[in-house]
Amino acid sequence: MNDLVHTEPRRRRKEARPQELTAAALALFVEKGFAATRLEEVAARAGVSKGTLYLYFDSKEALFKAVIQEGVVPVLAEGEALLDEHDDPVVLLRAILFGWWERIGSTELGGVVKLMLSEARNFPEVATFYNEAVIQRGLALIRSAVVRGISRGVFRPIDLDSIGTILVAPLMHLALWRNSFGACCGPTIGGIDRYLDCYFDLILNGLGVVRDLPEDRT
Repeated sequence: MNDLVHTEPRRRRKEARPQELTAAALALFVEKGFAATRLEEVAARAGVSKGTLYLYFDSKEALFKAVIQEGVVPVLAEGEALLDEHDDPVVLLRAILFGWWERIGSTELGGVVKLMLSEARNFPEVATFYNEAVIQRGLALIRSAVVRGISRGVFRPIDLDSIGTILVAPLMHLALWRNSFGACCGPTIGGIDRYLDCYFDLILNGLGVVRDLPEDRT
């Protein structure tokens, strides 16, 4: 009976280690960058040996991929599920964009945006993975929401190859600010809520249906 009492916590601890390692890795990647983070530092932050880390991840690249698969990819899946939950294109687009900010941009995961923009060129394997698993999937999701709005006459026809990047760029800027100037200079001018309200107001006016202007009778 006593053996059962003592072995159960150890079993749970072993199962929890991969998540502890990815949490520690995310914190260090955001603090120090990808290049400067060492695996032994991740292990130490997680409270395990480097050998234990290697039981789960054979490289820093594999650890980074696990961070993304665990933290970012599920948010994209939730966004894709919204396509079936919201019939109103405006509500749908807002839920996708603001959902990204709430679940990624405003959290520690938002630091990955800064990390990738600054270090992608030096780590092409990591950059390729992130582009395919996150960027392209996210842009396709935004495009789907805009296409729905166009098809229903809520949004005007627009360049679909560019619209995803254009719509997500202000959110990326906000995440970059939060993880750079925001750390020492505070939030953006006016505050984040006002920034987001202004941002979406510009989106709606930019995507709004263009009505035929009356003929010039002069």
